[in-house]
Amino acid sequence: MDIVVDANAYLAVVLNEPEKQRIIEITKGAEIVSPEVLPYEIGNALVAMFKRKRLSREQVLKSFNIFDIIPTHLENINTFAALEIACDYDIYAYDAYYLELAQRLKLPLLTMDNQMKEIAKMLNIKILNI
Repeated sequence: MDIVVDANAYLAVVLNEPEKQRIIEITKGAEIVSPEVLPYEIGNALVAMFKRKRLSREQVLKSFNIFDIIPTHLENINTFAALEIACDYDIYAYDAYYLELAQRLKLPLLTMDNQMKEIAKMLNIKILNI
């Protein structure tokens, strides 16, 4: 089974958050699909944590290296459709990219973002619960 996985799930895994094991269980044997912007989003999130003194430089680089070895199929997004979702639901474009991808490819979505889960339900996207 293919699964669209949100950046927050990747971050939970690479940062050893409590949800890590459950995310690994859910995605085991699945093809993980994410928008092509995923590496940039992960990099930005890690640097934001560095700027807030939550991670050291070494932790940022180590975490990105861990992320980089997770087998992920990066998929093109329909930016126009994603922007429609973002405007219709008053969310960031980055969040809408995952929703657009899951909706268009008819794949379940794995996210830890409650607002995205609610919007996904409205868009008839199956949610995988962590």
